[in-house]
Amino acid sequence: MSATSLRTQPGNWDMSGATFVDAGINFCCFSRHATAVELLLFERADSPEPLAVIPLDPQVHRTFFFWHVLVEDLRDGIYYGWRIDGPVNTRETGSRFDRNKLLLDPWCTTVSDLLWERLAAARPGGNLATAMRSQAVRDAYDWEGDTPCHIPLADAVIYEMHVGGFTSHPSADTRWPGTFRAVIEKIPYLQELGITHVELLPVMAFDRQDVPPQTAALGLENYWGYSTHSFFAPHPHYACDPSNARDEFRDMVKALHQAGIGVILDVVFNHTAEGGADGPLINFKGMGNEVFYHLDFVDRSQYRDYTGCGNTLNCNHPLVTRYLIDCLIYWTHQMHVDGFRFDLASAMARGEDGRPEHHAPVLWSIELSPQLGRAHIIAEAWDAAGLYQVGDFPGFRWAEWNGHFRDVIRAFVRGDKGMVAQVATRMAGSSDLYQARGRLPSNSINFITCHDGFTLWDLVSYNHKHNVANGEGNRDGHNHNLSWNCGVEGPTDDPAILALRRRQTRNLVSLLMLSQGVPMLLAGDEVLRSKQGNNNTYCQNNELSWTDWRLVEDNQEMYSFWRGLIAFRRRHPTLRRNRFLTGRAAQPGGLADITWHGLRLHKPNFEDASAQVLAFTLAGATPDEEHLHVMMNMWDNDLQFEIPDLPPRQWYLAIDTAAHPALVEPSRQQAVSARQVAVSAHSVVVLEAR
Repeated sequence: MSATSLRTQPGNWDMSGATFVDAGINFCCFSRHATAVELLLFERADSPEPLAVIPLDPQVHRTFFFWHVLVEDLRDGIYYGWRIDGPVNTRETGSRFDRNKLLLDPWCTTVSDLLWERLAAARPGGNLATAMRSQAVRDAYDWEGDTPCHIPLADAVIYEMHVGGFTSHPSADTRWPGTFRAVIEKIPYLQELGITHVELLPVMAFDRQDVPPQTAALGLENYWGYSTHSFFAPHPHYACDPSNARDEFRDMVKALHQAGIGVILDVVFNHTAEGGADGPLINFKGMGNEVFYHLDFVDRSQYRDYTGCGNTLNCNHPLVTRYLIDCLIYWTHQMHVDGFRFDLASAMARGEDGRPEHHAPVLWSIELSPQLGRAHIIAEAWDAAGLYQVGDFPGFRWAEWNGHFRDVIRAFVRGDKGMVAQVATRMAGSSDLYQARGRLPSNSINFITCHDGFTLWDLVSYNHKHNVANGEGNRDGHNHNLSWNCGVEGPTDDPAILALRRRQTRNLVSLLMLSQGVPMLLAGDEVLRSKQGNNNTYCQNNELSWTDWRLVEDNQEMYSFWRGLIAFRRRHPTLRRNRFLTGRAAQPGGLADITWHGLRLHKPNFEDASAQVLAFTLAGATPDEEHLHVMMNMWDNDLQFEIPDLPPRQWYLAIDTAAHPALVEPSRQQAVSARQVAVSAHSVVVLEAR
C-alpha cells in the first residue's frame, strides 16, 4: 500500500490523537514550528517498514499549530507514528526536530514497544526498525454500569502496590503473573485485608530501558515505571495482549470497584522518559521541545532539571496544562479511576521561568475542574531541586504525602528522645500544617513506608542502605532513613532481636492506624516483606522487589494484626474525624475530644527533652462509640501509666503490641480494673471504654 492508494481528507484539528469517525481515522498532532510532517502507517507492531507514508501539506493539513489528516477506510488496530522536520538551531530556539526519527503520538491510547531500542532513538539517524509504534484501537468497551467508588478520603485506607510486582513471584500462583488480570485474581486477598483503595505505581506506558548504563549492563531495567512516555496509554507489559491493554486495565478497575475498592494512579507529570540533552527522541522532544520542557535561559539545548531525571515538564505552559488536564479527565471518565497521586508534584508548581507559583495554573485547573471534582488528588509535595511544600501546597482540596508524619513517627519509635510534642501533633492530624489554611485532617496522607525507601521489616532490620545490586556503587537511594536495626545489621537468628523487631513493626503500624488523617501502607508490609536493605529498588524487576506470597502463611500473626487494626479503625469513627481536635467536649459535661497525658494523667511532658512516653484519651465521636485510651512507651524499661476513671464505662484491653495476640476482638477483651496499666518497653497499649 502506498500513500497514493489511500484516500485522505484534510481532517480536523480539534481531535487530538487518532479518532475513529464515520469516514475513517482522523490523525492529529501538535507542532508549532514544524516545517514538514509525515504520517507513517504500519501493518503490525513489528513491521520494520511502513506500509504507507503520508506527507501533510501545510496549506491543507495545518490549522494553527495542529497538523491533521483523515485517512479513509483504515482498519481497526492499525499502527502509526509521525516524522517531523523543522529548525535545528537548538541552542537558540530549543527545537530538536529530527526528520529521521519516528515519533509516538502523545495522545495515543495504545502503544507497542516490541522493537524499541532506547539508544537508537538517542543517536543521529533513522530508527524506523527500532522505534515504538502508536496503535489506533476502536473503543467499544462495556462498563456494565460501573462507576468510580467515591469513597471519602477520610474513610480511606490506601494500599500502595506495583501491578507487576504484586503477582510476578511464582508463589503468587496466578494464571497471568505480573498483569492487570492477575490483580483481579488477588482481589479476595485485598478484601480480606480490608483496604479501601489501591494506589498503583505508574501504569501509564513507560520506558523499561531508562536506567543508567552501568545498571543496564547488569541486566536490570526500569521497574517502578517513573519514566512515562505515553500518558494516555496503559503500560503494554501489564497486559496479556498489549494491543488490548486499555480494556484489560478497565477489566481490573471494574473488578476492583465491584469489590468496593477504589483505584488511585501514581502519575508522573514532572518529567518524561526522554531524559536530558543526550536522551532519546520519543514524542515531545521531536514535536515541541521548547514548549513541553523547561530549558536553560541562555543555552536552550540544555534542560533545567528540577526532578533529577534529566528534564522537567513545562506544566504551566497553556498547551501542556491542557494536555495534562485532558489526560486526567480521560483516566477518570474513560478509565473510571478514582484519583491520582502526583509524583514530585512541586515541580508542577514551577512557572515557565522555573520559580514556584502559588497560583500555578495547572494545579488550580486540576483543583477546580468540575470534571475532576470527585477524583482524589494527592501530591508528593516536593521536588528534587529543594522545593518542599508539605503543608503549603497550592490549592485546598489537594491531599499531601505527609513526610513530616513519616519522619517523626519513625524517629519516636526507634527511640529518639524529646519527640512527644511532635508525635502528638502528627497523630492529631498535623493541624500545624493544615488548619490555618482551612484544610482538613484528610489533607494529610500518613505513611511510615512507601515504594521509595525501606520496607517496614527493613526499617527495623537495617541502619544503612544496601543498594550495591543497583550498579551505582551504593550512591543511590536515601541516607536519612531514621531506621534502627535493633542490634544487628540485617538478617539474624537471635530470638530476642527478632522479637523486638516484630514488636517495633507493630508499634509503627499502630501509631499509623491510630492517627487522624489518611493511612497508607506499602504492599507486602502486612506480611513483613524484605528487600534485603535495598531502599531504592527502582531497577529490580525480580524477587528482591516482588511480593512473596509464602509470607502470608509465614507471617500470619502480622497479617492478622494489620487486618485487625484496619477493622479497628473502621469501627471507630473517632479515628477518622474530618475536623481537627480541639481539646474541648462536644457537649457540656462530656469528655474532651482529646486529652494528652504522660505517665501521669494530664501531664504529657511536651517540654521534656528526654521524654519517650506519651498517652492520650480520645472521646468517641458518637454517644454509643467506645472512648479510647492510647499509651506509648518507647523507653527501654517497662512503665506504669495512670488511666482515667470514666464511670459508668469500664476499660477493656484492645491492643498490646508486646502481647500475643497483640490485638483482641471486643468479645474476647478483658476488663481493666486497676488505676494503672503496665506498658512494656517499646510497646503500645490501647484500651476501649464501654
